[in-house]
Amino acid sequence: MGRRRGFGYLRRLPSKRWQASYIGPDLGRHNAPDTFETKGDGEAWLAAERRLLAADDWLPPGQRRRQGLTFEAYAGHWLEARELKPSTRALYRGILRRELLPEFGETSVTRIGAADVRAWYATLDPGRKTRRAHAYSLLRAILDTAVTEEVIPSNPCTIRGAGQTKRARRIEPATLDELAALVAAMPERLRLMPLLAAWCGLRFGEVSELRRRDLDLERGRLAVARGVVRVDGTDVVGTPKSAAGVRVVAIPPHLVPVITAHLAEHVGPGREALLFPHSAAEPKRHMTHARYYGRFHMPAREAAGLPDLRF
Repeated sequence: MGRRRGFGYLRRLPSKRWQASYIGPDLGRHNAPDTFETKGDGEAWLAAERRLLAADDWLPPGQRRRQGLTFEAYAGHWLEARELKPSTRALYRGILRRELLPEFGETSVTRIGAADVRAWYATLDPGRKTRRAHAYSLLRAILDTAVTEEVIPSNPCTIRGAGQTKRARRIEPATLDELAALVAAMPERLRLMPLLAAWCGLRFGEVSELRRRDLDLERGRLAVARGVVRVDGTDVVGTPKSAAGVRVVAIPPHLVPVITAHLAEHVGPGREALLFPHSAAEPKRHMTHARYYGRFHMPAREAAGLPDLRF
């Protein structure tokens, strides 16, 4: 049995308690978060809602309950709920810590407006375009989810093109002669590493995780099924960067004897032996990006006249 009023609607439930609701400015029906023991309690709740409407300080009850939810708390829940690669999760945590939380951490998610976002974006170093774009994209993604979950009515990230970036200058791939010079300047046990990257199209983490069992020299094939990334000082082995990254690559015939010699001279026995371990003294430890670039790749590319060449 329900009873219409000048504002709102009261209904007595079979439990003898009272339920109160009303149609809001958004034309949606909004129920009180709890039922009431007496009709008078329900009328008091409706009166309080009507005062909020009159004062133009109204939010849907669901959003109002989350009004005290800080951006830091919401972003933490958002990050934990995502299935991310360890390296991506670490990247997002770093962006949150450096760029987003100092500005928005203590602010209620419902109180972040477009003007706030624009003011924050203007403080980011325009000389670091990629970092700036990553920070904006992460903020937009978190607040997109807040819209989907009806925490906020719309996303305040409205700056066109702010999440996009372009490479500052084009980096040309090495010519065959330049590649030969680069390889010649590398230590003998690592010369195959840039050759596999160049001829088979492998990322650094994919090359670093290659093992004897990934090679089929009789058929001239190389299986790419894993990659390694370093997160917080720990090597984490997982699937490649994308689903398409799991693949079988043809090995050019001229590389087969080079690989055969490398296996015989620089790789330990057993199917699980790494092709490029950290060192001869640590055959089970992966070659780290920092060690490879600092000690070997950077000096070699300088010697080859390719100071800006990427792996």
